[in-house]
Amino acid sequence: EALMNTYVELAAADVPTRQAAALTGVARATATRAASRARRPDPEPPSARPAPANKLSSVERSLVLSTLNSDEFVDKPPLQIYPILLERGEYVGSVSTMYRVLREHTQVRERRRLATHPPRKVPELIATAVGQVYTWDITKLAGPVKGTYYDAYVMIDIFSRYIVGAIVHACEDGLLAKEMMTDAFGIHGTPEVVHSDGGPSMTSKTVRTLLADLGVTASRSRPHVSNDNPYSEALFKTMKYLPVFPDRFVSL
Repeated sequence: EALMNTYVELAAADVPTRQAAALTGVARATATRAASRARRPDPEPPSARPAPANKLSSVERSLVLSTLNSDEFVDKPPLQIYPILLERGEYVGSVSTMYRVLREHTQVRERRRLATHPPRKVPELIATAVGQVYTWDITKLAGPVKGTYYDAYVMIDIFSRYIVGAIVHACEDGLLAKEMMTDAFGIHGTPEVVHSDGGPSMTSKTVRTLLADLGVTASRSRPHVSNDNPYSEALFKTMKYLPVFPDRFVSL
């Protein structure tokens, strides 16, 4: 502001504006705008807005809110409530009024009763030796013709990344998964934990009963999170990206 005052004093003393700007470092455009603002009259204070003649009373607003929060309409939006009331010959307010009342009470949100799911815990498995934690998954293999696929059941040890069980079938089934696990456990021993995703075979009663009978802890991936089962997913990608991996298999 001091520089601006100096600029004004120089300009009043008939110093050219270009020279005054060079001496004070104030741009001439800035000084021109400041002088223009100073010449403007002071703005009038804002006047109080009169209340609309059709403004709802506190009783009427309470009626709107109680109607919206009634057992019948608590899970319906105003766009549905308004025509239902009109069909009965009732009118408590317009749609915009209903939204305005809801907004005043911070109730403008999803009004339907939606299912809530608790957050899933991130699986954290640690293996310090062979045979402690196994992970398994099922991947599709292209069959001899388009639309035909085989299912490869593969179980690995996450410590050594050794494939302890692998079998291919024409379909996915919990009984076939149990057969693969039984063979793998018989050869390499029963682990402490078996990890898998949430597929139908993994969560089948047959597999859950087998693991419970053997005292094995069943670990599950979170829904739609492939990173929770990285060893199996990485193995499948490595396998399918090998140059020798065939485009199709002619038979089981």
